[in-house]
Amino acid sequence: MRPFDKVCILVLDGAGIGALPDCAAFGDPPTVNTLGNCARAVGGLHLPNLQALGLGNLTPLEGVAPAVQPQGFLLRMAELSRGKDTPTGHWEMVGVETTVPFAVYNPCFPEAIIAEFTAKTGYEVLGNVVASGTTILDQLGPEHMRTGKPIVYTSADSVFQIAAHEAVMPVAELHRICLVARELLDKYRVGRVIARPFIGEPGKWQRTYNRKDFAMPPPPGTLLDKLQAAGIPVVGVGKIQDIFANCGVPESLHSEGNSDGLRLTLERLQTLERGLVFTNLVDFDALYGHRRNARGFADALLEVDATVPALLDALGDDGLLCLTADHGNDPTYLASTDHTREWVPLIFASRRFHHGGDWGATASFAALGQTLAHNFGVARLPIGDDFFPQIH
Repeated sequence: MRPFDKVCILVLDGAGIGALPDCAAFGDPPTVNTLGNCARAVGGLHLPNLQALGLGNLTPLEGVAPAVQPQGFLLRMAELSRGKDTPTGHWEMVGVETTVPFAVYNPCFPEAIIAEFTAKTGYEVLGNVVASGTTILDQLGPEHMRTGKPIVYTSADSVFQIAAHEAVMPVAELHRICLVARELLDKYRVGRVIARPFIGEPGKWQRTYNRKDFAMPPPPGTLLDKLQAAGIPVVGVGKIQDIFANCGVPESLHSEGNSDGLRLTLERLQTLERGLVFTNLVDFDALYGHRRNARGFADALLEVDATVPALLDALGDDGLLCLTADHGNDPTYLASTDHTREWVPLIFASRRFHHGGDWGATASFAALGQTLAHNFGVARLPIGDDFFPQIH
C-alpha cells in the first residue's frame, strides 16, 4: 500500500464504545458505553455512512447493524495511560503514555494556590469548588456581575476553570489571567487551565465559543513534533493547538462548535496537498456528554454521518480519514457528569479502499499515531502498534 499524502484525524470528543476492564479504578461502572447507551436512549440511530464503514461492528448500536463487509478498517483502542481526560487521550494518540496522572483537586484548590493566583492577577475569586459549569453560573453568576470577581471551579478532571461574563471581564483579560494561572500551576501538575467566558443574565446564562484551554505542554517527540521536523504540515482545528500547548501544531483554525469544525476541516482538506488535519469536535463532550443530553449527542452523530462522504471526497484517493475518540462521556450515566473510562473506536476510511476489515483490539490509543508515523515516513513512536502494513 503506497502512503497517503493527506490524513484527517477526526476526534468525536467523548464518543467511547464501552467500559474498559479497569473502569472501576476510575470510578465508573461496567455498564458505561457512550455510543451504545446513547443509541438505546433515543430509540435507535440512523447512521448509514458510518454503518457502511463498520461503526456497528465496534459495539452494539441500536439502529446501526454490523456491516457484513465493512468499508473501513476497524480497531477498538484501550487507553494505556492513567487517566480519562482530554489531554491524556489526545497525547496518547500521538505517542505519549501518561504514567503519572495529572493532579485532581477535590473538593477545592488549596488556599496557597488561590492566594498566589490573587496576588499575581489582582483578582479575588468566587467559588473554588468542584462544580458543573452550568450550575455554578446559576449559583455565582449574579455575585460575579456585582463584584467583578472571576469564578474559579474544578471537576473530576485536572482543570482550573475560570468563568467570567464577557461584559464584566473582556475575553482578552480573562485569557491573561488564565496564562498567569497556567504558569503558577505547572508545579502542581494541573493539566489544563480553561477560560470559560459567558454572556446573558440570571437564568439565561450562555457559555460562548471564546473558551480557550491552556494546557501543560506534552513531552517532546510526539508524532506532531516529528511531522513538523520533517516539514510535513500539521493543521489543528478546534482546540487541538490548545491541547498540545502549540507544540507541533503550527497552524490552528478556531472553530465555534461541531458544524463550524466540520466546515473548516473540509475547506482545509480541499487546499492541502500533503499533511495532517487534526480536528476535535468539542460539542459531543461539552454540550451533550457533560450535560447528559443523549438526544443532542445523537443529533451530532447524524451531522458527522452526513459529512462523511464529503470528507472522503475532499481527501480523495490519496487521503485517509481516521475517525476516533479521546475518552468516553456516557450521556446516560446520571450518577456523575464526568468522563467515563472506555474503549474508543478507530475507523480508517478512504476512497482508495476496495474493502475494509476488523482488526480487533489494541492496547493503546497510540496505534493511531504509530500507523501514521509509518505512513508519513517518520521515526517510530515509543508506544503503539503499527497497522499500516495491514491497510490494503
